[in-house]
Amino acid sequence: MENNFLVDSQALSPEALKRKHTLETDPSSRTDHMAYMEGMEVIESDICSKVMSEVKGYDYSKYTGKDVMRALQHETCSIEDLKALLSPAAGPFLEMMAKRAKFETSKHFGNTVYLFTPLYIANYCENYCVYCGFNCYNNIKRMKLNMEQIAREMKVIAESGMEEILILTGESRSVSSVEYIGEACKLARKYFRLVGIEIYPVNTDEYKYLHECGVDYVTVFQETYDTDKYETLHLLGHKRVWPYRFDAQERALMGGMRGVAFSALLGLSDYHKDALATALHAYFLQRKYPYAEISLSCPRLRPIINNEKINPLDVHEKQLCQILCAYRIFLPYAGITVSSRESAEFRNGIVKIAATKVSAGVSTGIGDHEEKYTGKESEDGSGDEQFEISDNRSLDKMYGDISSEGLQPVLNDYLYV
Repeated sequence: MENNFLVDSQALSPEALKRKHTLETDPSSRTDHMAYMEGMEVIESDICSKVMSEVKGYDYSKYTGKDVMRALQHETCSIEDLKALLSPAAGPFLEMMAKRAKFETSKHFGNTVYLFTPLYIANYCENYCVYCGFNCYNNIKRMKLNMEQIAREMKVIAESGMEEILILTGESRSVSSVEYIGEACKLARKYFRLVGIEIYPVNTDEYKYLHECGVDYVTVFQETYDTDKYETLHLLGHKRVWPYRFDAQERALMGGMRGVAFSALLGLSDYHKDALATALHAYFLQRKYPYAEISLSCPRLRPIINNEKINPLDVHEKQLCQILCAYRIFLPYAGITVSSRESAEFRNGIVKIAATKVSAGVSTGIGDHEEKYTGKESEDGSGDEQFEISDNRSLDKMYGDISSEGLQPVLNDYLYV
């Protein structure tokens, strides 16, 4: 187990504290968030300009109930229709949106709901993102699992019946290298049918390597598509480079990945525009790479250490439901994941309307699945969590609850031949 790190966040030196304060108070001390850093691959793509052009011109206050009704009457949802469905004018039509979303979900996915679980293998991070529990200046217990510990965690999860896993790390190349992540993915292949990763963005050749190690899909949260707001939230590290993060899904597809997932973290900026940008990012990439499996997430900001540094914008369950229904109507074939950030009650309801995938048996900590699943305390201890979850149901409980709603829980529907 490794406990050394670039910034010893549990005992910040006076120099580190001074640097942190300077980053927070002096914008001129930060690097250009739109400029690539050394080693970052630049690809020629028009996706970003298309998305941002639509978002820049989006005035959601101009839409009326007539625009919403017109959008719901169209057989195919256009970009203009999507803008109406995401506007405040659509609020009174939420029940109609839900009925349309449920129709589209049933038409393309039947009554199935897919189950997966995340596995955090390290929480070291080199970024200073003011809203994240893992950020390099937070006073948390850092931990990186070795391969033996990872295998033990995976074995415990697999024995619960889970067949799909999402591997996550903090964003630190120096501690959680691409090779380290690749070895973890090779291990995952021994235990699971489907392997996803949610790590720091990498170059095309590195995505190719990870795909060869067994990775099926890549998830990247853009966090917010508002570049000005992004700059004030990401003060240090590679994650500060907004355009490199934006192009991550395209590089993943160029590297051979079968699927990619998109998300904004709702509450960081104007959720109407972030939701629009997320959907359009997926939409334009799907048109460019029609073979790709596309999915969307819709997380809201959850409590974390030092959360007082940011005043999250309110996104209530009604607004979240509106966004998810709009996503389903606009992208009827896309998978939609609703995480354990949301309550059990909300997730039970939304899988009957728009969502197609939920997590179960979730922990956002490091190395604590054996204790959580079996009650046996780990000899190596565990690392602190990234954020607090709301729905902590086990796989068995989640499976039973979904079945009781007349839906079909699915652990895997992909076979390698």
